[in-house]
Amino acid sequence: MAAPRRSERGLSESVQFAVVWPLLVLLTLGIIQAGLWLHGRNVAQRAAVAAVDAARGSYGTSAEARQRAQTLTSDGGLEGVVIELSMGGTEVRASVTADAPTILDIGAGRLHETASAPRERVTQP
Repeated sequence: MAAPRRSERGLSESVQFAVVWPLLVLLTLGIIQAGLWLHGRNVAQRAAVAAVDAARGSYGTSAEARQRAQTLTSDGGLEGVVIELSMGGTEVRASVTADAPTILDIGAGRLHETASAPRERVTQP
């Protein structure tokens, strides 16, 4: 009587699984990381626009503009936030620099967004 043949089919599938699984995990983490970065970028951009909108009005102050941007960035999950605001005679410019949340820090988590708009002012007709 001949010995039964052993199937090596399971071994082949295990090797394929061992090669494909890490690639799928890295791809999934990369997609999640890209989503976190895009969310952080959108939050920083919205904070800069909100600061400009608050400061450009006739009664707008830099303190109110900074507070509005700080609230948006903290609610959005950004850390290490630096808000710079310059109010000239005709223009208001806001700059928001922050760290986006990251899963794997590869050095691309630092965000910098700016916004500017003309300052509202009363003129004679």
